[in-house]
Amino acid sequence: MLHVINREYPNAAAGLLTTTNEAFDRVAMHAVRRELLDAQAQSARLPLHVLPLPWPCSNEQYESIMKKAIEGFVADGFTHVAFGDLFLEDVRRYREDRLAGSGLEPLFPLWKTKPTRDLAHDMIDAGLQAKLTCIDPRKLDRSFAGRTFDEQLLADLPAHIDPCGENGEFHSFAFRGPMFTEAINVNVGDIVDRDQFVFADLALSENVSPKPKAKADST
Repeated sequence: MLHVINREYPNAAAGLLTTTNEAFDRVAMHAVRRELLDAQAQSARLPLHVLPLPWPCSNEQYESIMKKAIEGFVADGFTHVAFGDLFLEDVRRYREDRLAGSGLEPLFPLWKTKPTRDLAHDMIDAGLQAKLTCIDPRKLDRSFAGRTFDEQLLADLPAHIDPCGENGEFHSFAFRGPMFTEAINVNVGDIVDRDQFVFADLALSENVSPKPKAKADST
């Protein structure tokens, strides 16, 4: 999504927004370490806006925290917020309803642009690399946790699994891609079962390699 924003609206992206689990200082669903978020932001050359959420967090608490943050962003001059949603109508409608009248207009740059299998191949061809950090074992075998999002993974996914994980089958961490100025070297650590999900614990590697040349982008 960031790559598409940069391509279609040059210099418009002014920040990255995410939520973290306040108790563990990790991304709320992906369980990605804060240090990895900072590395992504540094490589994307964008400021990172982190909203810590209590754990556990009710929907009322989440919406209250988001409402206050949105008011702050509008006061700072932000006019739009972009989401990477692909086709889930209820998710898009929820975002639009909550932002109505807020002063922030939602953007959905990837919304139904093409079948998600084609999108997944296009992202890989453009140089995107990612690791699967969270697996829903009720939908996908736990052996996929920690694997690289590549052509072999797409070939190995069962037919009923969305290639982009849009139905929550998996979540990932991008460590290379055309939206980054340099690669983020990561190691895959322990694979753990927690709260009915399977997580691959990623950590920064000390060795940094140059960003690889990407194939022609068609996303």
